[in-house]
Amino acid sequence: MCELFAVTSDHNIELNWFLKNFFDHSSEHPNGWGLAFFDEGNISVEKEPVRAKDSYYLKHRLTDEIRSSRMMAHIRRATVGDVNFNNTHPFTAKDDSGRNWTLMHNGTIFESEELKHYQCLQKGTTDSERILLYIVDRMNSLYRENDGSGDPAIRFWLMDEIVQELSPHNKINLVIFDGEYFYIHKNEEGTLFKLEKKGSVIFSTRPLTTGPWEEISRNQLFVYKDGNKVFEGARHDNTYIMNEENMRTLYMGYAAL
Repeated sequence: MCELFAVTSDHNIELNWFLKNFFDHSSEHPNGWGLAFFDEGNISVEKEPVRAKDSYYLKHRLTDEIRSSRMMAHIRRATVGDVNFNNTHPFTAKDDSGRNWTLMHNGTIFESEELKHYQCLQKGTTDSERILLYIVDRMNSLYRENDGSGDPAIRFWLMDEIVQELSPHNKINLVIFDGEYFYIHKNEEGTLFKLEKKGSVIFSTRPLTTGPWEEISRNQLFVYKDGNKVFEGARHDNTYIMNEENMRTLYMGYAAL
């Protein structure tokens, strides 16, 4: 699988130590790394389809001070899709309102009729990119139905509907940023934690430092802005539990790379 890291804060915080510890896990997740920063209304994505520990660029990137209030990072262990740039997280797409969406995923889609259509539209071959394209299409339909409404609450409810729709039989650990808000969801036990302090929330698949890390509640969407939780979705019962069939599917996909 993959690992996720994200920050939402009301001020810039230094991230080098967190990121060093996060990317140290790339021995277990060797198929790509990515960074995305969202400061001052801009999007900057840096990624390579190589193991983070082997990246000359990333090694030198982390020697400079990295400070941000809104960012995400990803390391990939491929299960669906070849190892190449187009399959490296995070993924970005723009909706018809001009809003930029950025997504990273830790998980696998085993069943989803809704996403099959996007296999012929995506740049890469991952199920994760298909999730993003589906979200953008649903948002575009929402805007048409509501005359381009900019009400964020409408987006929250639609995102809650989408994660509940996609989560049965699938592992849907997601971090998504829409230019204003972070959407956080997981449906497997022990796979996403948060560290809250001084107007900031740091999310990570595994705790990265000593401190009061707290596990994110599963099977529920949470929305954050500038270090504050602003929305909680309805709880669902679609907990992902690895079974023998899924393990076989994942093994066959990884062995084929």
